[in-house]
Amino acid sequence: MRSIKIKDNNKAKPFLKWAGGKSQLLETFRHYYPQSLLDGEKFNYIEPFIGGGAVFFDLVQNYNIRHSYLSDINPEIIIVYKTIQQSVDKLIEQLTELSEQYKSKNQEQQKEFFYFQRDKYNREKIDFNYLDISSAWVKRSALFIFLNKTCFNGLFRTNKKGDFNVPHGKYKNPNIIDKNNLLNVCSLLQNTDIEISDYQNCTKYINKKSFVYFDPPYRPLNKTSSFNSYSQFLFDDNEQKRLANFYKELNDSYSVYLMLSNSDPKNENPQDNFFDELYQGFNIYRIPATRMINSKGGKRGSINEILVINYEK
Repeated sequence: MRSIKIKDNNKAKPFLKWAGGKSQLLETFRHYYPQSLLDGEKFNYIEPFIGGGAVFFDLVQNYNIRHSYLSDINPEIIIVYKTIQQSVDKLIEQLTELSEQYKSKNQEQQKEFFYFQRDKYNREKIDFNYLDISSAWVKRSALFIFLNKTCFNGLFRTNKKGDFNVPHGKYKNPNIIDKNNLLNVCSLLQNTDIEISDYQNCTKYINKKSFVYFDPPYRPLNKTSSFNSYSQFLFDDNEQKRLANFYKELNDSYSVYLMLSNSDPKNENPQDNFFDELYQGFNIYRIPATRMINSKGGKRGSINEILVINYEK
C-alpha cells in the first residue's frame, strides 16, 4: 500500500453519487455521535453497509479514529474502495480516458457510449473474479465510477439477474474524474480493512472502544418509492428484522456504541410502528432529511428519517 499526503489541504469527500447518501445529514449526525468520541477519545470505526461513505469520511477526518473497517455484501462497491486503496494512480488513468472519450462526443453519441459501457459492464460480471485483486479490478472500478457519474440520479440499481439497469443521466458536464479527491480518499483508506461481507461478520473488529454505524438499504415508504435492493440480494422486512436482532446482540454482548439510520414509515402512515417496535428500548430520534430520489419531482422534499442509538445523546 502507498503512503500519500492529503492534497491541497482539501478534505476527502464521497467519490460516488449514492442514493440515500448521508452528506446532507452530517451536521445533524454530529449531535448524535458518542460524547466520548466528541471529547477526543480514540475509537475503532466499523461500517458494514459502506455505500457512499459520507459518515466514514466525516469521522476519520474530524475525530480520533485509530482504525476503520468497511464492508458491504455488494462486491461491486467493495472492489472500487479496494482499488482506490491500492491502485489509485492506475484508476485515475482509466477514468481520465473514459472521461475524455465521453466528453468529446455530442449528446446522442454520449448516450450511445453510456449504453455500450453499461452493456460491457454487465457482460463482464459473469466471469469476473471479485476475490483476487488484479488489473481487471482497475478497469471495472473505473467503469463503475463512470456509470455512477453519468447515469440517472447516481443510482446503483440492479435487476433480478444482477445487471445494472439505470438509464443514461443526460448531464451536460458530469464530474467524472476528481483526481485530487481520489488521492485524498486513497490516503484515508490506508488504515482501513475493507472486505466483501455480510454485516454480521463485523464482530471480529469490535473492541472496547468501537463505534458501529449501520446504514442498510432503507425500508421503502410506499410501493412506488421502493429502493431496497442495490445488489441482487433483496433487503426486505425479514432482513430488517434480522439486522435489528443483530443490533440487539451487539448491545447485549459487547461494550460498543451503535448507531443506525433508516427511513421513517410514519412519513406515509403515522400508525406504522415498524421500527419503533423493532428497536424498542433504544433511543430513537426522528431527524429531517431531503428526499433526493423520487419518480415524481413534486414529491421530492423534506421528510423524516430515524436514527437509533444505544447510548445517551
